[in-house]
Order: sequence, then C-alpha cells, then structure tokens
Amino acid sequence: FTVLSQAVSSQVNKSIFQTLQTALTNLVNQRKWTKDDFTANEKIQCNFLLNITKELGDNVYQASLTVQAARPVFSTTYESPMINFIDDQVTFRYQEFQPIEFNENRIQGNDPSAANLPAVVAYYVNIILGFDYDSYALRGGDAYFQKAWNIVNNAPESRDITGWKSFENLRNRYWLAENMNNNRFGLMHEAIYNYYRSGMDIFYENEDAGRNGILNSLNFLNTLNADNPNSMVMQFFFQGKSKELVNVFSKADGDMKTRARDILTKIDISNTSTYKDIK
Repeated sequence: FTVLSQAVSSQVNKSIFQTLQTALTNLVNQRKWTKDDFTANEKIQCNFLLNITKELGDNVYQASLTVQAARPVFSTTYESPMINFIDDQVTFRYQEFQPIEFNENRIQGNDPSAANLPAVVAYYVNIILGFDYDSYALRGGDAYFQKAWNIVNNAPESRDITGWKSFENLRNRYWLAENMNNNRFGLMHEAIYNYYRSGMDIFYENEDAGRNGILNSLNFLNTLNADNPNSMVMQFFFQGKSKELVNVFSKADGDMKTRARDILTKIDISNTSTYKDIK
C-alpha cells in the first residue's frame, strides 16, 4: 500500500501519511479476508495507491485510489493483469495513529468520515477476491461479490462521501458491485472463468486451444454488451488487459485475428487504437 501526499499543503506534517500507509498495509495484509489458507506463492499480487489530492479541513482529505491485481498463469512466471482501476471518489477523515479497522458488522463505525477509507479498501479487497476466485471456479467469487454489495448497502454516509450511491454516477462502487451480483450479468462470470481456465492457463501448453478459450470469453462479453450496453463491469474487466489481448491474438490465424479485433473494437471502445495492432 502506498500513500502519496504531494498535493497536500506543506503546513501538514507529512509523517501522518507515513503512519497511514503503515496502517493501511497492515489492514490489507494482516486481516483474514477469507476462510481459506494460502501458501506464499498462492497469495494474490495486488497494489493499492492512495493519492491524496485535496485537504478539505478538519482532518478530512479527498483522494484517488488506484487498485491493481494480477493472477499467476499456470506453468509460467507470467502474471495476467486482472484489475487495474482508479477510483477518484475517496473522501476520509484521518488523524495520526487513529486505528484503521474494518468491521463488516459495523461498517459505518462511530464517525462515517473516518470509517469511509477502511470501507473503500475492504470493498476493493472483496472485489479482488471475487475476480480471483471466479477465475479458478465458475461463480467461485460469489461470496466476495456479496460481501462487497453488503458494504455498498451499509456504507458510511456524510456530506463529503460519494461513490456508494446509484444516482451519483454510472461508474462507481455501487454499479460495479451491483453488476457482479445481478444475474443479468451472469455471462461476466462465465467470461472470467473461461478467459483464465480455458484460455490463459492452457496457453503455454497449447496456444491454439488457449486462444480459442479466450475468444470464447470475448464472445460471452460481446453477447453481454449487446444486452447491457455501456455497463460499468465491462469497462472494469478490460482495464489493463488490452496489451495482453494484442499479444494473444497477434499470432493467431487471419480469421481469428479479424474476429477478435472486430469484437474488441466494439466492446472496449477506449482501447480501439490499441486493437488495431492485431494484424
């Protein structure tokens, strides 16, 4: 966990943010988030970067949170980017040495502004776990997506807090958790599972079969996008994946290249120029 505070006034003692960084690192690494035990090489590689952009007064800060997570690919040392997202709606109160704790039974805590940062971090930890478990077993991440949805429904509320409400924005924490728990988006779970277990995980041993698995995943997403255009979760899935997909399909035969490029330029519009490299 990294905390950046360059944008904060020089009158604020920057050691506060070093203490905050340590507390957040401990929250993520020392709290037991699942009932499963992981060996060191099974632990999910993730990075959190909290960039404090504004001081609002009364120890309240505005920040953006970058969340990144990667998944190891079978039989290789390669790690596939699974999540790469920036949430710029993070407001919180923090005083040095204030405990940074998360209790899923008391998400709002005594002070909503102080409780908001651990709630946001816990939300993304559960989203990461949901995607990771989904990538190994079909619907394997459901319990974690439900935990994220529970945080949304019990999120801290105050004047400065945003990101948890459906009406505030079409791309926020509410909509991501809503999509991952809504059966209308069931194909997203199929796509995540196929992308990894029938695609990336067998790519090393059989490139053609791996490419087919990933193309199947894109077909699921194409259908999903036709039924639910411009959804939050579609954008979330593709963040950070465009280069990987170009690498996967650049060595495909002509017909598969065309099919992959046609689907990708339609469902991941923000990376259209990147997909032109599939040729």
